Amino acid sequence: QEDLEALIAEFQSLDAKKTQVIETSCPPPSPRLNSSLSAHPEKDELILFGGEYFNGQKTYLYNELYVYNIRKNSWSKLEIPNPPPRRCAHQAVVVPTAGGQLWVFGGEFASPNGEQFYHYKDLWVLHLATKTWEQIKASGGPSGRSGHRMVACKRQLIIFGGFHESARDYIYYNDVYAFSLDSFTWSKLAPSGIGPAPRSGCQMAVSPEGSIIIYGGYSKQVGETFAVSQFSFADAHICFYLLADKWIWSRLNPSGVKPTPRSGFSVAIGPNNRSLLFGGVHDEEEEESIEGDFFNDIYFYDMGKNRWFPGRLKGPKLEKRKRRRGRQAEAEDAREEMEKQHPQGPMEIVKEVVAEDGTVMTIKQVISAPAEEKEKSESEEEEEDGALDQQVEPCPRSNAMLAVKHGILYVYGGMFEVGDRQFTLSDLYSIDLHKMEEWKVLAEMDPKAQEWLEESESDEEDDDDDDLEGAEGGEEEEESSEEGSEDEEGEEQHPSVQPDEKPADYLSRTEQYWIKLARSNMGPDAKEKKVVKVAHAMAKTFYEGSV
Repeated sequence: QEDLEALIAEFQSLDAKKTQVIETSCPPPSPRLNSSLSAHPEKDELILFGGEYFNGQKTYLYNELYVYNIRKNSWSKLEIPNPPPRRCAHQAVVVPTAGGQLWVFGGEFASPNGEQFYHYKDLWVLHLATKTWEQIKASGGPSGRSGHRMVACKRQLIIFGGFHESARDYIYYNDVYAFSLDSFTWSKLAPSGIGPAPRSGCQMAVSPEGSIIIYGGYSKQVGETFAVSQFSFADAHICFYLLADKWIWSRLNPSGVKPTPRSGFSVAIGPNNRSLLFGGVHDEEEEESIEGDFFNDIYFYDMGKNRWFPGRLKGPKLEKRKRRRGRQAEAEDAREEMEKQHPQGPMEIVKEVVAEDGTVMTIKQVISAPAEEKEKSESEEEEEDGALDQQVEPCPRSNAMLAVKHGILYVYGGMFEVGDRQFTLSDLYSIDLHKMEEWKVLAEMDPKAQEWLEESESDEEDDDDDDLEGAEGGEEEEESSEEGSEDEEGEEQHPSVQPDEKPADYLSRTEQYWIKLARSNMGPDAKEKKVVKVAHAMAKTFYEGSV
């Protein structure tokens, strides 16, 4: 702990040397997760702060501030004197006061080897109009934590839950604190009733009436035999505000199609009194390892109706009109087609992508069974309308950053895992939540950013010398380490995609080539069925990268 505090102090002394505000245009931020992404209250901008990146050997922490210009689809880096120390898994909330303020609380700092953690309990505000950071020092606030949730409600910041990790144990919280934006004072709330169990990473939203809604979350406990028990919650609670600053917890029982069990999902508030949940991971223990199923789906929670429903793409407008005009005439054909595409019962879609170094990434997605045919209300038709002629979408991930501006959802970064390897993302997608027609790619993932270093003894000896360098960033290392492998792989020429060639036609024409290549990568002992699946995934990846 003392070593980490000294390291943090060293970084702060470096930040203190900055004396003026510098804003420069820049490429998209490097890959990261557990940052905060917030919509500017007055401008068409998104604000990205902090985050972490792990390359297999070192953990990098950030306190960089990036601004995304929505209209220009461009990024700029904003260097402001005396920023908060580097951190991840914090919470940030924007309020419209005085031209806009970004409030940041808590989070964690990790040692470069990822074995020690320091949990913050500090509160900061970024004055967006004047571009100045200010630390707010007020007693009586929450203890140091990360993975908590924070929302703005009735001129207050409300904080719930989170966790504190040490070398000995994990502590999860279910306490509630309020910070007054008028008096700048903390108070610990004591709602009556039975509240949520201690957890981190939950969904937290504020209803138009000013009630706090909590859904899901995660916790783990170390037992006497040092076995780790993990819990992904799927319960919902609401905290009602009563007169005289009194609050009461009540258990909710939402209707509709609820999200499948998961942790690491991301949350945002959408239009029409709905909060939303995106992505996440469900860990399954298999013998001696834990395999994670990652998601890229959206679920909406209608706070007025206390109802969950999945967000389904409706497809292009032209197809929608055709389907509506010919709904009765084509009902039978459509039903048969839907049965082919969506068999009864939950369906698991498995995607496999091969990285440049030969690593096979298996991505699973579970699609709920379609509901039985019945007369639907307008809102139900909105939820279930539309054939999924899927074009482009974010790959499944957890710990992504979300923000909503003008009814459009923006998804940035996050991560997924393949075995012991972690892939950290830096792409940016958007989708209009009013129309739910299609995802748009605003920034694609840079393959050079997929650096992964295996652990070695010599690396451990150099850790002390690299502490400062490690927590600074590491983007230059990523580019140089990939140049050699990229040159080597450039020598092999894959079958090119012909003009106007459909994916199925390309696969049919080149299938034997890809099977041969997959076999050479996977070895003679690989099962034929697996080889064919990987070959098809390689062909699909190459095709999509060529058109």
